[in-house]
Amino acid sequence: MLKQPHTKYRPFPAPALPDRAWPSKVIERAPVWLSTDLRDGNQALFEPMNAERKLAMFQTLVRIGLKEIEVAFPSASQTDFDFVRQLIEERLIPADVTIGVLTQAREHLIRRTMESLRGARRAIVHVYNATARPWREQVFGLSRDEVKRMAVEAVTLVRQLAAEQPATEWVLEYSPETFSQTEPEFALEVCNAVIAAWEPTPAAPVIVNLPATVEAATPNVYADQVEWLHRRLDRRDSVVLSVHPHNDRGTAVAAAELAVLAGADRVEGCLFGNGERTGNVDLVTLALNLYTQGVDPGLDFSDINAVARTVEHCTQLPIHPRHPYVGDLVFTAFSGSHQDAIKKGLAARRDGDIWDVPYLPIDPADLGRSYESIIRVNSQSGKGGIAYLLESHYGLVMPRRLQVEFSGVVQRHTDASGGEMSADALWRLFSREYLEAQAPLRLHGHHLDEDGEAQRIELVVERGGHSQRLEGAGNGPIAAATDALGLPLKVLSYEERSLGHGADARAVAFVEIAFDGVDGAVYGVGLSANIVTASLQALIGAANRAQARIASAQACTTAAA
Repeated sequence: MLKQPHTKYRPFPAPALPDRAWPSKVIERAPVWLSTDLRDGNQALFEPMNAERKLAMFQTLVRIGLKEIEVAFPSASQTDFDFVRQLIEERLIPADVTIGVLTQAREHLIRRTMESLRGARRAIVHVYNATARPWREQVFGLSRDEVKRMAVEAVTLVRQLAAEQPATEWVLEYSPETFSQTEPEFALEVCNAVIAAWEPTPAAPVIVNLPATVEAATPNVYADQVEWLHRRLDRRDSVVLSVHPHNDRGTAVAAAELAVLAGADRVEGCLFGNGERTGNVDLVTLALNLYTQGVDPGLDFSDINAVARTVEHCTQLPIHPRHPYVGDLVFTAFSGSHQDAIKKGLAARRDGDIWDVPYLPIDPADLGRSYESIIRVNSQSGKGGIAYLLESHYGLVMPRRLQVEFSGVVQRHTDASGGEMSADALWRLFSREYLEAQAPLRLHGHHLDEDGEAQRIELVVERGGHSQRLEGAGNGPIAAATDALGLPLKVLSYEERSLGHGADARAVAFVEIAFDGVDGAVYGVGLSANIVTASLQALIGAANRAQARIASAQACTTAAA
């Protein structure tokens, strides 16, 4: 790369628009959408779609709610021509959907294009020619007057051929290709000449499309260009002003949004941003951006996974796991602080509330996505995410200090394995750490008696393969069992909860103890249909885990010596 890039590149000149109005506006309704997946998107594929995939894509676009679909470049290939004929002859186009086709501003291509549409109820004929200086001078060797004449002659021919097929409702679309790099005054001159040649009316408007064929500047510059033209077009009430942003600078979505603020009525793009080079603007992202602002986009992505799988099948291109709204990981949090915030936000929300959950700009359920994938656990995760998964999948609501303790267990496991942990794997690890902590003591049974204000307990335990009976007394089962065990421990806290509902419900007990020789508190967990049994399991499990820590520390000391 150059140390002084200004010797090779120059900043793009912005139009003079000191009184620009778009920065103070807000998008309050969705633009008209046109999908160009079957044309612009199709041209960008390693292997263009066959008839079966084209039809599957078309039907998906219709289901989503697209009312304008650019289906082909019929003069470019027999496959495209035949597909247009199939849609028309097999009556596959719903009454409220208009198909569009693209053609260069050349006579034989226009005639072939118009022939492909014979018998259509309504059709958009999209004519284009390049207008920017590098294309005029370097590619085509044409003057400004020759470029304008080419556009007008093409539109005149389309009008003549359309008159020969009066049963079809014809809509003209004209694009000054490379608009974003064309001198604004010249782009206006060509567009106004096309408008004059077509003679649109408010009832039968012309579509003037302004492509950022190559994204050449920041989105605000594109918005200035659109607003500049929007203010000056002839017969503006008879023009549908459209934009077609590409993504060369990675800002096509922003450019489209600002262009709508600047006066655009219509946006062309592809699902998930497919298209030449870095792609077209992503219609899904645009539509759902509006949705998150309370604006009905008029498109249905309530089963976004099905749309994604169809697009991947048809295009043979994968969708990035971090792609906005649709990627497999976009609603997933691994970070502990993110998980904790999401967990608390979901818990605080009530039906009917305005959506305001941390880190989730949209409710995944609105897109047919489940909450199961929101929080996933790896070595970057914290107690909140772990607790959320165990609660949502197993109904286990852990005390906060137990969450902290168990997160350390998980951290050690994920650091060693280097992988992600599913909810099932977390439960197995939790069970092994707490529910299966049965050495050196294993509880086999108990008998509890009331003796005035005190309770007496007899524990049947196994120690070192031998059965023992231990007796103790206290003001409750936990105190009595602590006395019976005769270990240097103190119960710090006790909680009990239910796990499950109805006849299958079980009691889960949490006991937190201090144990001589162990730094910090230690938890035990018990699970049983009987609450006393669960409590005793938790107490003995905590004692076992504390003694295991002491043994581990002694082993480390011996090894070090």
